[in-house]
Amino acid sequence: MIGLGANLGDARGALERTLSRLRQHPDLQIVAVSSLWRSAPVDASGPDFLNAVLAIDTTLAPQAMLTLAQSLESQERRVRPHRNAPRTLDVDLLLAGSLVLDTPLLTLPHPRMHQRAFVLSPLLEVDPLAQIPRLGAAADWAKACAGQRIERLGPLTDAKGDAPPAGPTAFVP
Repeated sequence: MIGLGANLGDARGALERTLSRLRQHPDLQIVAVSSLWRSAPVDASGPDFLNAVLAIDTTLAPQAMLTLAQSLESQERRVRPHRNAPRTLDVDLLLAGSLVLDTPLLTLPHPRMHQRAFVLSPLLEVDPLAQIPRLGAAADWAKACAGQRIERLGPLTDAKGDAPPAGPTAFVP
């Protein structure tokens, strides 16, 4: 599972272009795409974020996926002045099945995903039964995030206007 977010510049366009780039990547297949969601920044200030979650199948190792994520961010001119700064694009590796990984560069599952409605709501849209290794059902964690402001905006299309397959059901906290 990959999380996408942006709150600077053409945020929707950045997510659409990133979806297009991922659809064209030879080593991965997009299985499902959540709706586009708007959320308030968490532990930060700045404009609202646009967010989505993608379910993917890939032959890439987690470290190679991290390199790809950082490349996608660079293509949208992401800069990192400080943690939780506003951004033109954020690509987060959220889950890789039941894999648990803790290295200096990459932690899976994403260490704060269970605390964020902007991850959990779109995640549960593409996989209502999602499990977070060592933490349990994502739906249980979503209840604890019910006070976070989030709004479903509609389908996320790629840069060509094509809507990829949506998840099996919808979840609204």
